Amino acid sequence: MNNKELKFIDLFCGIGGFHQALKDLGHKCILACDIDKPCREVYKKNYGIEPINNVKDINPEKLEDFDIICAGFPCQAFSNGGKKLCFEDSRGLLFDEIIRIAKVKKPSFMFLENVKHILKVNNSKVIKYIKQKIDETGYELQLFQLSPHEYGIPQQRERIYFVCVRKDIYKENFCLLHEKKKPNFMNFLDTLDKVDKKYFIDGDILNCLESWDKIIKKFKKGEKISPTIMINDYYKFYSENEFNQLATWRKDYITKNLTLINKYQKDFDEFYAENNEILTKRNIYGQLDWQCGIIKENDSIFNYFIQIRQSGIRVKKAEYFPTLVAISQIPIYGKEKRYITPRECARLQGFPENFIIDSNDKNAYKQFGNSICVENVKNVIESCLKHYKM
Repeated sequence: MNNKELKFIDLFCGIGGFHQALKDLGHKCILACDIDKPCREVYKKNYGIEPINNVKDINPEKLEDFDIICAGFPCQAFSNGGKKLCFEDSRGLLFDEIIRIAKVKKPSFMFLENVKHILKVNNSKVIKYIKQKIDETGYELQLFQLSPHEYGIPQQRERIYFVCVRKDIYKENFCLLHEKKKPNFMNFLDTLDKVDKKYFIDGDILNCLESWDKIIKKFKKGEKISPTIMINDYYKFYSENEFNQLATWRKDYITKNLTLINKYQKDFDEFYAENNEILTKRNIYGQLDWQCGIIKENDSIFNYFIQIRQSGIRVKKAEYFPTLVAISQIPIYGKEKRYITPRECARLQGFPENFIIDSNDKNAYKQFGNSICVENVKNVIESCLKHYKM
């Protein structure tokens, strides 16, 4: 704990990632704000503060003095998961609300977080605008790009952390205190006897994955599977005119699939004849995105993490958990044929075991997908405050 208790406001607070980090460091929240009602309810249950609804309703003239603004300002306008409309998306303009408050209250520090794509989106015009506004408001800026898997949490989730220090107290840039360390994957999983049966996959999802597993088992050790296998397109038998009218990327995928499918033609024909009912039930069921490198001895789709995405079925190495996201891409832990649980998501975002989780699983997955990683932001804030002897 630091010698001095600092006061902070928590904008776009979500379920309280920034709050948890600053609370752990011994500091006090005087105001929180988020537009999402379920998030506000979870925040109140955990921290005893009821966030206000709309950041635009905050009148900085009426706020008591505070030392820190923290804000994971909305990322949908900049992220790969969104449409990258930037400031054409109203959520992209909410950054200006942070600046509006900072201009009046002039806190010592601002700690902000967003997706890494904010650095390049719209030909880097967005990050240039943000840097300009921070500078005009009277702050020096230092950026960090961090992922939890670098600091002991097995989730790949690169994010940009903005450290803004008021110019009259600024010294020089600082280094992070926490040393990098490899995570222990198993420490973040519940034991199987504690996992509710509702998290185990069944029905069409299980049927689809077991179908794909049959063809995976046909591939020889050392076989390379790339790019995404679009099996329904291969067996659709397009006319030359229909094929030429497809999007270029789709034609490229189909063409590249030919090498692998021709090599295992008999196996693919049997596979598709036996499983075409499930593979054609939804478009995504017929697309396999294998991101696990070459085929290994006795390989299986269930040796890895699996996500059912809008673009198809993605299979990833089980070294780290996939990035948690707010949309419905809950990672499936293949070895146990189940979704990871909300409590496991909480661990992957650095929340303590006593953190109260939304009882609605759909809300909980969305909230953790939108949250900042507590341990990463704690690393940034603690390093900064110690540098400034606070």
